[in-house]
Amino acid sequence: HTDHQGNSKLLRKCTLPLTGVKCIDKIVTNLATIEITEAGFKLTERAPGVRVEEIIKATDATLIIEGEIPEMKIN
Repeated sequence: HTDHQGNSKLLRKCTLPLTGVKCIDKIVTNLATIEITEAGFKLTERAPGVRVEEIIKATDATLIIEGEIPEMKIN
C-alpha cells in the first residue's frame, strides 16, 4: 500500500508512463482490497486489525467508503 518511506502507492494521478489504461478492476494490498470503479477507488475490505482511518491515511487517492467495511477473511 505504501513504499519503504511510507508514501502511498495509490495516487490521485499516475506519475509514471502508462502502459495500460483500465486494465485492472481490483487492488489488493497489505491493508485493504480496493475496487476500481468509474467513480474512483472503492474500499471493499480491510486487513484484519486495520482500521478504515489507517487506510485513508495511507492512501493519497480519494477513497469511496460506503457503510461498514468488513475485514478480509484469511484462511
